[in-house]
Order: sequence, then C-alpha cells, then structure tokens
Amino acid sequence: MVTTTAQEQQTYSFFESVEKSFDKASKFTKWESGILEQIKACNAVYRMKFPVRVGNDIEVIEAYRVQHSHHKLPCKGGIRFSEEVNQDEVMALAALMTYKCAIVNVPFGGAKGGLKINPRNYTPFQLEAITRRYTAELVKKNFIGPGVDVPAPDYGTGEREMSWILDTYISLRPGEVDAYGCVTGKPLHLGGVRGRREATGLGVFYGLRELCNIKEEMDRLGLPTGIEGKRVIVQGMGNVGYHAAKYFHEAGAKVICLIEWDGAIFNDQGLEPDEVLKHRNATGSIKNFPGAVDLEKNTMGLELDCDILIPAALENVIDGKNAANVKARIIGEAANGPLTPEADEILSAKGVIVVPDMFLNAGGVTVSYFEWLKNLSHVRYGRLGKRFDENMNIHILSVIEDMTGKKVSDKERKFIAHGADEVDLVYSGLEETMITALHEVRQKMLDNPEIKDMRTAAYVCAIDKVGASYEQLGIFP
Repeated sequence: MVTTTAQEQQTYSFFESVEKSFDKASKFTKWESGILEQIKACNAVYRMKFPVRVGNDIEVIEAYRVQHSHHKLPCKGGIRFSEEVNQDEVMALAALMTYKCAIVNVPFGGAKGGLKINPRNYTPFQLEAITRRYTAELVKKNFIGPGVDVPAPDYGTGEREMSWILDTYISLRPGEVDAYGCVTGKPLHLGGVRGRREATGLGVFYGLRELCNIKEEMDRLGLPTGIEGKRVIVQGMGNVGYHAAKYFHEAGAKVICLIEWDGAIFNDQGLEPDEVLKHRNATGSIKNFPGAVDLEKNTMGLELDCDILIPAALENVIDGKNAANVKARIIGEAANGPLTPEADEILSAKGVIVVPDMFLNAGGVTVSYFEWLKNLSHVRYGRLGKRFDENMNIHILSVIEDMTGKKVSDKERKFIAHGADEVDLVYSGLEETMITALHEVRQKMLDNPEIKDMRTAAYVCAIDKVGASYEQLGIFP
C-alpha cells in the first residue's frame, strides 16, 4: 500500500489556494456564510474557442475572460498570453483582482483574461489576428467596455496588444465617446498614462520601503529602519522585477542576487540592475555577468540569506518543500501567488513578514485606474494647473528673494518653480495608495491580535469592503 504524508496530501490548485486564504480570513469578519460565498464566487466565466488562420493552417485558440465580482463596475484585470493558461488560473487571478482593488480603494470589480498560446510561436501579424478575434468575441458577449470590463496587459502582453484591442473595440462600437477607456496599459499617443510601465515595480518599492520605515517591525526582525544597506534578492527580470530591483538599488539597497528562468547570478557587494539588463539584452541571458557568480540552479537564489526576497515571476515558486530553507526576513510578493498556503504557514512560524501580492503588486491596477480616469475626463493630468503653479511658485520665490536680499541657485530655482506634470501626479498618487494600504492592513492586525499574518489581514480588509458594497447596494435584503 502506498501512503502519503499529510503535507503531500495538501495540494491545491491556484484557485483553491486563494479560497483557502479567503476562508482563513473570513472567520475574522462579521459577514454571514451566504454573503461570504457570494463574495468568494466567480460571477461570470467565459470560456471560448475560436479559429484563426496561422500560415496555411487553421488553428483553434482556447481563451478565457473571468469576471469575479460585480460589486463595482467596471471589472478590471489583465490579459495574459501563455501556454500555461487554464480556467483555474484565470479564476484565481480574477479573484485576487477583486481583493486587490478593494484593498487599495480602486473602485473596480476583479476580472482576468487569458489565451492559451505561446506568443513566441507566432509572428506579429498572427498575434494581431488572434488578439483582434479575441476582442471581437469579448464585444459579442459584452465582456469589454469602459463601464463594463476593462482589460490591461499581463504576462506575455503589452502596449502593442492593448492598441489592437482598442482599435478593434472602436471599430465595433463607433461613436462611443469614452471608447478609449475600454482598455488600459496603452501607448501614450493612444490615451496611455505616463508612469504605467514601471507602476507595479514602483508600487512594490513604495510598499516595502514604508514597511522598512516602521521601527517596531524592523526591531522585531532585528533590522535597522530604512532601505539603505538592505540585502535584496529579486526573482524575475521582467517589467515588474526589473523596476523593483532598479528602485531598490537607487535607494541604497544592495541587490545581491537576480534570478531568471534560465539561471541566477550572485554578488554579495550588490548588482547594478541596468547593467544586468544590458548584459541580458546583449547575450540573451543574465548568466556570466562580469563580477557575479552563476548559481548552480536558479532556485538556489530563493534560499540565500537576505533581508528582502522579492518573487516577481510566476505563482507557487515557494511551497511546502522549500519554504523551510528560505532565509529572507521579509518576502514581498511582486508576482501573483508566489507562495502556497503551506509555505505561508511555515514562514509565519519562522517569524518572516510576508507582504502579500494582493496589495503589494497593486501598483499596476492603481495606475490603470488613473489612466481610465484620464480617458473618461479627456484631459491629460497636469495640463490645466502646471503652468499656473509654476508661475505662482516663481512669483513667491521672487518676493522672498526681494525681502531677504538673497538669491537661490539656478538648480534650486528650477526645483522650486517646477509644477507637477502627469508623471509627478501619477507617482504621487501611487505612493499615497501603497502607503495607505500598508498601514490599513497593518492596523487590522493591531486591532485583532488573533490575526497573525499580513495576508490574512489583507483578506479581511478586502472582504469587509466588498461585503459593505454589496450591503449598500441592497443586494442582500
């Protein structure tokens, strides 16, 4: 007879892992079981298959769009192109979007989309045909629109794909005045917003920087306050991981290890993310970077001693098998679902602070919200006030100089006179959002000592906000 251990029996799908975390947190809320079931359930799952000509052949594409919650509209969530896409994954990511938006006070319901393809296997022309056909399928079922469901980039997609989605939507809905708000993550010339590309990585930095500035938390970990000198490891050198590593490096942290799918490099004195990126672009890999040591296995990087570990790649990279070997004091989940429930339990018992994905990587959806607002208002941020502010600042400075008889340097004058433009306002809004969310989650733990980890606290915050929305809508008489 074959026997298995209790740990081996505890295997969960991605969506089941999300539900397990939800159930763990729900006992700390006031909501009755029926309301909790409604909050947890996916409201609409659209699974489609459509034909597209690829070369001389017809290929049937499998695709999904899941709307997890309609407590607020529109729904919001990215579209990923990956061979690993399946219904369970898309449902889990849509659920996380609901909770993520609630925590950072972005008025969207959660959604997610995915196409089961490897984009590297197609030419740009073929990818365009697939993307446009997918968009047409969404339009047919009313699964896209500025007031209904607003997609965004995700793994395997970017500004180019969002441009194709926008153009297809406009062609099928001519004359819709707010059509540019049907999708976010667009290029600037098509209604995109400055700061969107780096938003998720920058949000990760803002959130972890604020945690590191809380003396009580750092004292508990035996670490000094602040970012400077912290030893950081980043897994994933995609858009999110690169920008997170870049901002930590610029703030004075030591990025001692960078991990990619094909290898990992280590330098105890710190790595320069921009130079590593140049090396990868030139050679096709981060391996053999001058001055760094190549690790035997890329997964070994997750287990190196460090202050902050940032998984910024795919889900379930830290599980019940390797969690005990993780030596980081703080784990910042830049990716979606990088820790399994078993890993959470092990790391919590070790006293590791896990800053959960459901608000730490919310920078992308936060700035997508700003882009959506920009599209609905039909005006660029800063356009109305920038010059007025600059003229006023210069006038005030001139008055002070006349009164004091002292002159400031040209550099200081330029800094003082500067009026906020779009990227300044986007960064400011993102910073405020991440700092507020971190303290809100932390306060939930302080208010209820039975809540032992930030993930549970974050879920409690999200559940309470979504439940209150349903209650206010009168859906539960």
